[in-house]
Amino acid sequence: MMRLAIGSLRRHLGAYVGTFVAAFLAVALLAGGGLLLFSVLTAKPPADRFAATTLVVSGEREISLETATVKKKKEGKSKTKRKVKSERLTGAGTVPVDLTGKIASVPGVARVVADTAFPVQVAGRDGRPLRGTDDAPVIGHGWASAVLTPYALKSGRVPGRGEVVIDADLAATDGLTVGGELRLTTRTGARTVRVSGIAAPEGRDGLPAQGALFLHDSDVAAVSGLAGPTAIGVFAAPGTDLAALRRQVRAAAGDADVYTGADRVRADLPGALPDYIGPISIFGFVIGITAFAAVFVLTGTVTLSVRQRLRELALLRTVGATPKQLRRMLGLESVVLAAVAAVPGAPLGVLFAQAVAARFQTLGAVPAQFTVRINVPVLLLAALAGVLVTFVGARTAARRAVRIAPTQALTETATAPTGGVVIRTLAALIAAAGAVAVLTFVPLDGPLGMGMSFVSSALLLCAVAALGPILVRLVTMVVSRLFGLAGLIARVEHRRVAAVAVPLVLMFAINATMLLNSDLLGRLTAQEQVARNAPATAQLTVAGGLPLATAQRLATVPGVTGAAAVLPTRVIVEQGGKPEDYAAQGLLVTGSDPALDLDVRAGAPAADGLAASELLARQYGWRVGDIVPLWLPDGHRTELRLSMVYARARGFGDLVLPAGLVAAHDPRGLVSSIGMRYSAGTDERLRAEVSGLRITPTAEATAPGDAADQQGAWELMVLISLGFTAIAVINTFAIAATARRREYADLRLVGATARQLHRLATAEAALTVLVGLLLGAAVTGIVVGAFSTAQDGVLRLIVDPGTYAAMAGGVALLGLLAGALPTRLMVRRRGLALDI
Repeated sequence: MMRLAIGSLRRHLGAYVGTFVAAFLAVALLAGGGLLLFSVLTAKPPADRFAATTLVVSGEREISLETATVKKKKEGKSKTKRKVKSERLTGAGTVPVDLTGKIASVPGVARVVADTAFPVQVAGRDGRPLRGTDDAPVIGHGWASAVLTPYALKSGRVPGRGEVVIDADLAATDGLTVGGELRLTTRTGARTVRVSGIAAPEGRDGLPAQGALFLHDSDVAAVSGLAGPTAIGVFAAPGTDLAALRRQVRAAAGDADVYTGADRVRADLPGALPDYIGPISIFGFVIGITAFAAVFVLTGTVTLSVRQRLRELALLRTVGATPKQLRRMLGLESVVLAAVAAVPGAPLGVLFAQAVAARFQTLGAVPAQFTVRINVPVLLLAALAGVLVTFVGARTAARRAVRIAPTQALTETATAPTGGVVIRTLAALIAAAGAVAVLTFVPLDGPLGMGMSFVSSALLLCAVAALGPILVRLVTMVVSRLFGLAGLIARVEHRRVAAVAVPLVLMFAINATMLLNSDLLGRLTAQEQVARNAPATAQLTVAGGLPLATAQRLATVPGVTGAAAVLPTRVIVEQGGKPEDYAAQGLLVTGSDPALDLDVRAGAPAADGLAASELLARQYGWRVGDIVPLWLPDGHRTELRLSMVYARARGFGDLVLPAGLVAAHDPRGLVSSIGMRYSAGTDERLRAEVSGLRITPTAEATAPGDAADQQGAWELMVLISLGFTAIAVINTFAIAATARRREYADLRLVGATARQLHRLATAEAALTVLVGLLLGAAVTGIVVGAFSTAQDGVLRLIVDPGTYAAMAGGVALLGLLAGALPTRLMVRRRGLALDI
């Protein structure tokens, strides 16, 4: 049977090119998406600042909550199941000051070094913010902690009061030398310091992913605002039993965390390490899109390819082949074909992953230090998935195709047995019901809204695919009268039309839904930002941020009648025993005139209260007056009374806290912008207060950078999906056209001209495109309409007419070209009949 399958492949290379291309691209996409997800899940910090230590003791770096569920057994006994969920802090908790002495007294400890790490904004000679390698943040320390890496001086001397030592990478970014001056800004204020020396870790110029700056140890507390060290490095005495030392240090550390080996890097300041939480969801979505499109397209292509061989299968039946033998033959053919396609497909997946990662890095959606790791098991799994999908598709298509009557081998055309309507209808109903459930019961206005809109689109597309011949037949009956002979042929060959139209439905529905929904989110975010800032005269910003005290001083400048300063932060809230991280803002409001409009829906602002977005309040069941426990970036737990519920949270945050509380417990703690209302002539007084102050009229303020980056990430994912589905559409049309060589040859023999066949093919392509667009528009309208209604209560089926028209026009043009060109290349004025 294997010999027969390979021989069949050799004799029908042209017929199998389409399936080969589909399998090749499917494996490439699956391999690329798999490598991206694998790489981000296994990504490790690029450097360990505590490399020279034996172990490290640190303050809290994550919040862990334990839940206990009691399950009763039949015998009357019960079993308690415990789950621990953790959420990483965005700041660093400190350890008690006296803990250093306690650990130093532990037997086997040769030396302990306290490290106080804190983010710092650094401005060079021209006031431009300085960053480390790969745009990494700059982290401040005391000089005593340089030994933890270890850092050593390359030039200059150790820092004195009012001086700093910077790493070589940071010095190189601005051409800094010993004796130069830097402007440092932290949450405690801004100050000018002199560079006393340049240092580097042994064997390198700096640490990847962070820039280091060392102050005199007596300056650390005043600059950082921290009450104690964030970590303690422990050096073991020679010959010490490390396991015993670890146990003793754990006992002495109390509630503090103890890290050893590769885990020591977790003791570093979270802001100093690349954050891969966002990229995990991004690449998870990429693999979801590519996997669905690959399976959908590959299955459809294989099914179409099998349908083109009905007459051959009937001929094999006439010479005694059984249905079981034919199914085995088709299955083996598919396995061989997909395995051959996987050989070049897997390496292409590596290139695809690297290209996508590079683009996401440019957009700022993933850390600059992220690298794609080539993993052989992932590539093998992608190849196996491609082979398996091809095999299942071939076997599924063969179930009906091999039941063809042997007598059909004697006819000019062969038609597969009909049937399976009940199964198809049942599958379509289940998929459609799932889509309705998602669109109805899942909150699409929440953080999972975009992902759930894709899931609902995928389910509706599965329903369309299951009922493809039936739906296409119904639509064709309505529109076919516009296409003359082509319409008549389409009504008879509705299964063939369905096989070609369904990829068009996929191409339009999936990509239009993602593009329109992401565009809607971007527009709503921009609109809410404009509405929020509308009361202000201007927005005040400084590169890197402002200390809260400076913002308060600006709010008291004569002529200022109202100010609203915001400090971006992250807050952890408990939900069902699981800690959840949310974007938040510290808010300082002064003056009699409001400079910020959050669209308050309940309660009123309170200087020491908490405000929550409508979405979050509804999700948690909060009401004004409730006491809400939460954790701040440094792990500090506090309880605030909910005083206000607001609506305009897009691009802002779901929680609003007192600015002073955020500045005290967020290691960065800087004001990102100040909305101000002031009288004419106040601009110059404001600029005189702060060097480098940028004043932008509110009407000219742009959308937040994060929102723009997110939109760019969505557009890249649409581009990935669009490219694959476009190739799939071309591939499907080419298969369908190739299978009609005999039909076109017969038409030429009875007198049809090449021009007539060209017009017929173009009309059939136009009809197929129209059917595909109508079904795709139906799917898109359902999902986009539900998503839009969930966002702001407004039903929008199109969102942006320009984008919608461009998408529909592009799909239509591609479909027409893909449908007409293969026929034009195949139908020549001479020789077509001779080629058969």
